[in-house]
Amino acid sequence: MTHKVLPNSGPGRPKDPAKRKAILEAAKTLFLAKGYEGSSMDAIAAEAGVSKLTVYSHFSDKENLFVEAVKSKCEEQLPELMFELDDNVSLEQSLLTIGLGFSDLINSRESLELHRVMMSLAAQGSKLPKMFYDAGPLRLQLGMEELLRKADLSGKLRVSDPCSAADHFFSLLKGGCNFRLLMGCAEPPSAKAAAQHVRDAVSVFLRAFRAD
Repeated sequence: MTHKVLPNSGPGRPKDPAKRKAILEAAKTLFLAKGYEGSSMDAIAAEAGVSKLTVYSHFSDKENLFVEAVKSKCEEQLPELMFELDDNVSLEQSLLTIGLGFSDLINSRESLELHRVMMSLAAQGSKLPKMFYDAGPLRLQLGMEELLRKADLSGKLRVSDPCSAADHFFSLLKGGCNFRLLMGCAEPPSAKAAAQHVRDAVSVFLRAFRAD
């Protein structure tokens, strides 16, 4: 794909947020499509329509760009505001919204391929899997813990251990389906089946932690 190269902002000038966004979008596209090793900084720069020097001026190295791309993808799918309790929205609906976003994220072809790559790198002793975990899964875990902590304080749920409860919630959502997909032993569920699975998981979770 050919893009017109955006002009450099010049030394000493403030970094252009539009260029940063373009670089992140290009990084998400290439990292998800070609993996970490298959995505060079040259290719990301070309996809973003900027020079490689501009990429390095916004992101110090490829590892940092990868981490920021993972954060951006998770924020895109599950914004931080999604983990806020809203008095105008039922807790069940909030959990359903989070569940659907999480299910779509983890069961996407790109996410599955990225997780397989991270598992392979972990066996090689690479530090990238830990960076990936901190940037993505851990962020979601902490967001869910905070939501459950607030739900307990408000009396909407009874959660003595938000960390454990958050683990239970995400594990219910993953179910056997995500494992089979990771192993390449099944086809992705239909949108209807995926939505039903999320409803079932939320129902089980609420029965386990309801206040009464």
